[in-house]
Amino acid sequence: MVVNSHLYHFLRILRGIDYIFTALKFHFMKKLLFGLLSFLTVQNLWAQPHEAEQDTTWKKLYRESAPMINDLVHTKIDARFDYANSYLNGKAWITLKPHFYATDSLALDAKGMEIKKVTIVKGATTSPLKYDYNGWVLNIQLDKSYKGGEKYTVYIEYTSKPNELKVQGSAAITDAKGLYFVNPKGEEKDKPTQIWTQGETEATSVWVPTIDKPNQKTTQETIMTVPDKYVTLSNGKLVSSKKNADGTRTDSWNMDLPHAPYLFFMGVGEYAVIKDSYKGKEVSYYVEKEYGPVAKRIFGHTPEMMAFFSKITGVDYPWAKYAQIVGRDYVSGAMENTTATLHQESAQQDARELVDGNGWESTIAHELFHHWFGDYVTSESWSNLTLNESFANYSETLWDEYKYGKDAGDAQNYTDMNGYLQSGSDKKDLVRFYYTDKEAMFDAVSYNKGGRILHMLRNFVGDSAFFKAINLYLTSNKFKAAEAHHLRLAFEEVTGKDLNWFWNQWYYGSGHPKLAIDYVYDEEGKKVSVIVKQTQAGDKTFKLPIAIDIYNGANKVRHQVWIDAKVDTFTFSYSSKPDLVNVDGDKTLLAEKKDNKSLSNYVHQYKYAGLYMDRREALDFAGQNQTDPRAIALLKDGLQDKYYGLRGFALNKINMKNQGNKKEFEPLIAAMAKNDPRPVVRATALMTLGNYEGTTYKDLFVKNVSDSSYTVAGMALEALAKVDSVAAFNEAKRLSGQPSKGALVAAVMKTMIKGGDEASFPQIAKSIGDMPLSQAKFNMLPSFSDYLAKVNSTESVKKGVDILVDFREQTKQFGLEPVINGWLKGIVTKKEAAKAIATDKTALQAQIDYIKTKLGDEKAGF
Repeated sequence: MVVNSHLYHFLRILRGIDYIFTALKFHFMKKLLFGLLSFLTVQNLWAQPHEAEQDTTWKKLYRESAPMINDLVHTKIDARFDYANSYLNGKAWITLKPHFYATDSLALDAKGMEIKKVTIVKGATTSPLKYDYNGWVLNIQLDKSYKGGEKYTVYIEYTSKPNELKVQGSAAITDAKGLYFVNPKGEEKDKPTQIWTQGETEATSVWVPTIDKPNQKTTQETIMTVPDKYVTLSNGKLVSSKKNADGTRTDSWNMDLPHAPYLFFMGVGEYAVIKDSYKGKEVSYYVEKEYGPVAKRIFGHTPEMMAFFSKITGVDYPWAKYAQIVGRDYVSGAMENTTATLHQESAQQDARELVDGNGWESTIAHELFHHWFGDYVTSESWSNLTLNESFANYSETLWDEYKYGKDAGDAQNYTDMNGYLQSGSDKKDLVRFYYTDKEAMFDAVSYNKGGRILHMLRNFVGDSAFFKAINLYLTSNKFKAAEAHHLRLAFEEVTGKDLNWFWNQWYYGSGHPKLAIDYVYDEEGKKVSVIVKQTQAGDKTFKLPIAIDIYNGANKVRHQVWIDAKVDTFTFSYSSKPDLVNVDGDKTLLAEKKDNKSLSNYVHQYKYAGLYMDRREALDFAGQNQTDPRAIALLKDGLQDKYYGLRGFALNKINMKNQGNKKEFEPLIAAMAKNDPRPVVRATALMTLGNYEGTTYKDLFVKNVSDSSYTVAGMALEALAKVDSVAAFNEAKRLSGQPSKGALVAAVMKTMIKGGDEASFPQIAKSIGDMPLSQAKFNMLPSFSDYLAKVNSTESVKKGVDILVDFREQTKQFGLEPVINGWLKGIVTKKEAAKAIATDKTALQAQIDYIKTKLGDEKAGF
């Protein structure tokens, strides 16, 4: 699952922004992202709900793997949907067998259902069974005691009522009611009617009785009767489709390989279904009809991904088909339902958005790789979630490295590592058996940190052993549940090494090393000493196998060493003083490093070490030393780097407050704004040019406001606003009547809000209100709040306040409620000030009263 990780679960939901941020940090994105990250870190995005934090009893509660008394064998579901009430009227035939010991009872998870009938099936006959139901678990007394391995089938008629169920989600999965009816009565204009399900963690049991645990596996049949205008999707293959006399159609789907209940899926709606293929297997993309023409531009790399992942795992894609579907109002980022991945609506990008690149591509790779790690072999408990999510997270690095080159893979790896380092999660083990709730496992440790641990493991054992070991793990545990030790045993068998130290340190331990690296040169003795101090708090010491590379010119000599003490000193002889000593030569270490190199060292590192992180570190250091001509020269090299992400990074490092710098870099920045092949880099260059006084670049900005890239157009508009606010406002009004997304819609709204034109309120409110839950929307709301403070119309103020309140309710689980309430209080404060000098205070008082009602208990703060 992707829960913008991430970034990461609020940010993972915003995967398109992540993609652009990986490439380069736009001025406004950087400011917003790090502001948001800082706030969320303080609020502890990855922490559990406030009430749970007050209860420490969970620290004593060991989370064991679910006991296996009965095993699921086969599940057949017949579902009919009541759109008026958002109910599912269901029939389920569930075949099970005692795991080992004989049993005469069965406990099924069945959340919030109305149970109508429970029987035992014997051939063509059924007999009623006694049962007890508490609204959560259906306890059934079987007709006899069944011995281990003896199959039996129970039949249950029920009604699922998901909207009447009170459940709590998490930062990763914002709701947990399992079955979702979107606009079921068609009352919301411009929103399609859809049904989709979300099973992870244990919400499939909201819509079908089951043993809702990850260590269960079952084959499956799904029968859905729907209005004939809708298409359906479920696990496995569509085996029959029959039109009925009442205008409905019954579709039957068959899943003949076993998988976990949380991976069950049903999807219903009006979709364009775009067909593709992989080795004769159907690959399909279910998108809203307007996105049909670009569906292959969004999802079209899927067959190539299937081939790549099949090759590196040594296991050809094992399932009968692969479909991807987009759901409105989805409660997470994406979900790897076996053969039927569900994506949130941000996956749907129009042709103009795709000019900047596919912002959803990493998520597509992530969910697909789950079909090996999570679906084919499943973590036996949520404590072992790393076996699912760390691999899926790392697949994004693997795919980028394969498809776009090592720089792209390393950039993805760095972004994910940084996401962990900024999450405040250093007290959590990767595999942990004590947690508040299973939802708590979906965090920056299970995703980002786990992916970086796999990256280090790959570097330590080598590519050949790494991929052979994961093949052994997959083939040894196929269609089974596994724990982290199964992975260790596979790596030990392949490498012949005892890897308990690695698993104990990284899988069953917490934190990461913090390193201070110093260099002492002894010219008389012709020796250099590398002193590495582990500065992390406490007594914990990490054991770290790393490479230290010593450079003289282009010549490199590598030394493999082990860091295993609080202070380690490594001494190397030389005939001539090295130009560079590069610790962690492969740049794979998960650590915070204070590397006390000189500028000369970093200049050499940029030119000769050459990896993405080598160059990034050098540019970062140059950005901190812009009074030195060598740093300026290095940044100029960075502006022409072969990797577009580092060109953008270098742009953002230039100190534009220094007039000498501005003049020095101006020709290069202007050339990039006009000619860089990457739209995102051109956009950053345009934004940077906006810092130059005068109207030299006005025509360039005006021209680019109509660029095919939303990002280029948006940044051009923001730059134009700096040099000619009137021209920018006129352009914004013109563009506000046209379809736009991303950076452009944000720039248009920002410019119109700055103009303070109340006549534009309907356009501004509609544009902001229609924006999906996104970082771009968050970015707009402070300015929108300031704008509302100036709006005179009471009806307009109410509508604007409702937009803020809706956003507050959608983001409560991210800890953003105090922020939005702060904006609302700010509006009240300004309205109170205006009222004090107003002749007619009635309208202002009505506005103030309305806002205070929306603040609820918060109004006591005034």
